[in-house]
Amino acid sequence: MKKLLPIGISDFKKLREGGYIYVDKTEYIYRLIKEGSGYYFLSRPRRFGKSLLLSTIEYLFKGERELFKGLYMEEKWEWGESYPVIRIDFAKDIVKKEDYKRRIIQELEKNYINNEIEQRIEKGEDEVGLFEKLIISIYRKYSKQVVILVDEYDKPILDLIENAKEAEKVRKELKGFYSTLKGLDRYIRFVLITGVSKFSKVSLFSGLNQLKDISLDVRYGNICGYTQEELENYFKEYLEGLRLEEIREWYNGYSFLGERLYNPFDILLYLDSKNFDSYWYKTGTPSFLIKLIKEREYDVSELENKIVKKNVLEKFDIEEIRIEALMYQTGYLTIKEVYNKEYGQEYKLGFPNKEVRISFNEDVLPLVLKDNIRENIVDKIIEILKGEKLEELREQIEVLISNISYVHYKGESSYVIAIFSLLYSTGLNVITEDNTNKGRIDLAVIVDRSIVYIIEVKVIEREEEKGEAIRQIQEREYYKKYMNYEKIYIVGIELNRNKKRIENYEYKKVK
Repeated sequence: MKKLLPIGISDFKKLREGGYIYVDKTEYIYRLIKEGSGYYFLSRPRRFGKSLLLSTIEYLFKGERELFKGLYMEEKWEWGESYPVIRIDFAKDIVKKEDYKRRIIQELEKNYINNEIEQRIEKGEDEVGLFEKLIISIYRKYSKQVVILVDEYDKPILDLIENAKEAEKVRKELKGFYSTLKGLDRYIRFVLITGVSKFSKVSLFSGLNQLKDISLDVRYGNICGYTQEELENYFKEYLEGLRLEEIREWYNGYSFLGERLYNPFDILLYLDSKNFDSYWYKTGTPSFLIKLIKEREYDVSELENKIVKKNVLEKFDIEEIRIEALMYQTGYLTIKEVYNKEYGQEYKLGFPNKEVRISFNEDVLPLVLKDNIRENIVDKIIEILKGEKLEELREQIEVLISNISYVHYKGESSYVIAIFSLLYSTGLNVITEDNTNKGRIDLAVIVDRSIVYIIEVKVIEREEEKGEAIRQIQEREYYKKYMNYEKIYIVGIELNRNKKRIENYEYKKVK
């Protein structure tokens, strides 16, 4: 009998007993529990399987062996031992700062009930006191150390991120709540705290010295999400008749220093419907992120192939949010390459896949364009590039430039951002800042795996600068990187800094 797709199932017991497919991640869990300190933090984007991971660990420590039948863990675990579990989930939305405290109290009360501990709230006792009392009371009742699992630890902060003052207050209060764990080692067996972001000033990371961050630990790179091999192995029946390469292009590509991964939410909804759509992106439009880009006039054309140091990815502060860090931690950028330097590692970032690339750039274009223009231009650009009608490309770019709203015009960079975002929005394979042995290509656009357009965009001021764009492509022989493709075109686009128009446009077929 065909197993069911586990769409929206984050409870391990329901998944295993309900006949749903489970991609076995218990080898990573076993390693985590047996080989390390017992105190861990894991950051992953939303809907990446963090809740299911915590649920699996919960049932494991509770000793429910029947749920692990046939899995890696079944013959490895000492099933004679079981441990009480505290599970705290902050997934619900926080509308205002006061909601956060109420949410903590609700979660603690739930754990008092689940562990059959009578709750006595002393006068003046707050959530910190209740948390400490809960841990010690459970330990005394069962004479067993306690397992503590926290899901979406940072959501109370992220929900208020647009109000920096309120978000900062919540962060300070969370500092006290999580610092409860410090000094309670004798009562604690295992801790795993998950979230999207790593806020540098929460004492979770400064007070708990024993807490190990495994977010960029290659050994646990695949602990959440599906690898290509897992997809083809576990979902074989659902993949019959489908084009694996197209699926990979749309949804694969996330990297946390392990293999390239699929977001489970995305790929499961695709396998259910067999229609390509932006399933993950649509569940959480990054309104705050887009607002931040607009306020800072950030050049989004720099995002693809952005080089950053490790410390940029690992944390950010409410007062000084770096757009690259926010985009990486929330899943809109991922690690493409790793460079080992004398002073540590650097990472090249980029959009993980076609879904994110298209959707994000569709959100960016309205920052510079007048309304109702993008759809028409995008459709025509696709038709032009597939039909090799390059004279018409100039016309569409001129339409694009003429429709940049004066409200959003922020200098000539607005033109470059619009051109880059427009090409990304087509869904074609667009590579920016593409390295060759003689320099970097502005844009390489690959169409139907047979046609390549190498595009150089420049902003010029003087007449003698005309022709520099296409001359650079020719002199540095950028096209040689793509000689295995059937057809190659080179395109030079030069924008006039003062007249707000295309000053020079040239193209040639080199193969």
